[in-house]
Amino acid sequence: MSFFKKNNTFTKEQQNRSNADLLSRELTINISTIKEVFGQTSDLIIRNTHLHFYEKVNLAIIYIEGLVDTAVQESVLNSMLMDHERTFAEKGNDQSAEQVVDFLINRILTVSQVVEVSDVTEVKTQLLSGNTLFFLDGHSKGFAVHTKGWKGRNIDEPESQTVVRGPREAFTENIETSITQIRKRIKDSSLIVESTQVGRITHTDVAIMYLKGIANEKALKEVRERLDKIDVDGILESGNIEEFIQDTTYSPFPTVFSTERADVIAGGLLEGRIAIFVDGTPFVLLVPALFIQFYQVSEDYYQRADISSLLRMLRLFCFIIALFGPALYIGITTYHMEMLPTSLLISLAAQREGIPFPALIEALMMEVAFEILREAGVRMPRTVGQAVSIVGALVIGEAAIMAGIVSPSMVIVVSITAIASFVIPSYNMAISLRILRFIFMMLAASFGLLGITVGIFALVLHLSSLKSFGVPYMTPFGPFVLKDQKDTIFRLPQWGLLNRPSLIAQHNTTRVDNKKSQKH
Repeated sequence: MSFFKKNNTFTKEQQNRSNADLLSRELTINISTIKEVFGQTSDLIIRNTHLHFYEKVNLAIIYIEGLVDTAVQESVLNSMLMDHERTFAEKGNDQSAEQVVDFLINRILTVSQVVEVSDVTEVKTQLLSGNTLFFLDGHSKGFAVHTKGWKGRNIDEPESQTVVRGPREAFTENIETSITQIRKRIKDSSLIVESTQVGRITHTDVAIMYLKGIANEKALKEVRERLDKIDVDGILESGNIEEFIQDTTYSPFPTVFSTERADVIAGGLLEGRIAIFVDGTPFVLLVPALFIQFYQVSEDYYQRADISSLLRMLRLFCFIIALFGPALYIGITTYHMEMLPTSLLISLAAQREGIPFPALIEALMMEVAFEILREAGVRMPRTVGQAVSIVGALVIGEAAIMAGIVSPSMVIVVSITAIASFVIPSYNMAISLRILRFIFMMLAASFGLLGITVGIFALVLHLSSLKSFGVPYMTPFGPFVLKDQKDTIFRLPQWGLLNRPSLIAQHNTTRVDNKKSQKH
């Protein structure tokens, strides 16, 4: 499949279809064909009538109940079926079906978007898209009137990416509504939307959005090619698309960024990134994705630069705790006890007296128990989920200490590690750290700090080898780009963010006119 803009023109594929797929001039044959294609589905509505101003021509109105906007449809049908006899009489009573169609489109349906359909495949596409089709006896083509209007969720606050300061508008499952939310923020003709459908059965609407002249042309071409290669029966969520287009399959780190916040996508587009919208999900994909991007939030650009920089450093510090906390505790208490102060060593030894398991088993039991509680809290109803996870952690931790199964210090380490993992803004990145944490615990229990050091080297090498649509994953740290350091760990004030990321926006990289935006 290839990208196309939604209009009334036909693609080469449509023009080359066999004659067996084309519509007939006889209305009864067309109706029978459509009934055969859709089977005995009860929500396919077929209404046989005739035009009041020209009763010689029979008319069939076909649509799928529930997919159309009934108010728009009634307006269109009323304009079609009302008496235009006096106006039509001016042309003469002896008119062909083609002339009747021309009269309908140019004199009656001028306010509606009308698309001509000539074969059964187009009929299926239009009906399943929520449009209303009408067929005239004696005319070999049908006409689809734009009446899309199924019910959807209202625009609400984002649930997975909340902020203290900033817009409270999240995407919805309706792709057209989501695209409109970006249009409201970026009012420029260079904002381009390219639409297609993915899925042999679901025919899911997918759209890519980018700023022409700013987006990375190589990444844009790569996005088109990867979407074009997807050949699957159904796409139900943007996560299905993500798995097909991601650069590295066997990596715990996400190379495609996803968000439900409209302001995040708008900011990414202004940096030269490309957004991928999928109908049926509020989560929009953003590529290329960089490692540091998963530790930044939109609120960083709504607060002062010093506050944003402090919060970013806090998140990266929590990244270190969430990844290495239990492993460092296991490695030091098992192999490197001489590194601890004497008083602390005595306290830890007293706590571990009578504990039947080594530090690794202690940590694994507590980590697994906490992961179970966290997953239970997510899956349970909201009214009780959070309470169950918190109370469960307190009760299990206290009971484990009283039973002499784990030491109090281990409970403290696991608790701090769990809290630190909640600071990570991206859910996908937090899951990656949860996976790697167990690997580093194994290395620490086997080789101590040496094992952790080797693991860090392997992790850095792996991160440095990753790419996201041709852009190195660790940009701008590796390769090191000095001018892009202004918006990584630290953030300069808005008037200091002069250029877009150099490896993402390779054209029109100037973001701020320094002469007009000098600080006074």
